[in-house]
Amino acid sequence: MAGDDEDYVYDEDSGEWMPAGELAAKREAAGAADAIEVRDANGNLLADGDQVVLIKDLTVKGAGQTLKQGTVIKSIRLTGDAQEIDCRFDGIKGLVLRAEFVKKR
Repeated sequence: MAGDDEDYVYDEDSGEWMPAGELAAKREAAGAADAIEVRDANGNLLADGDQVVLIKDLTVKGAGQTLKQGTVIKSIRLTGDAQEIDCRFDGIKGLVLRAEFVKKR
């Protein structure tokens, strides 16, 4: 059989053997369906590495600081939660902001 050189892999979800390329495409499609969309206060889609601006003053619990409206936060990371973004800011480690309080820059 010419063209049957592809490796077959066992798919634990279906309990069947299938070509490796077909299984990879199936998993990629499932991963895309599971992707969570994170949107800012204006409804713009956010992605890892985006810059955002605060739309209101926020008191940071445990840091004793207030982040002022208009503060630019660079290089955000998505957390897997549709309403939370992870970011860094001078002097504050592990800062997590709600997407409803930021807008994309």
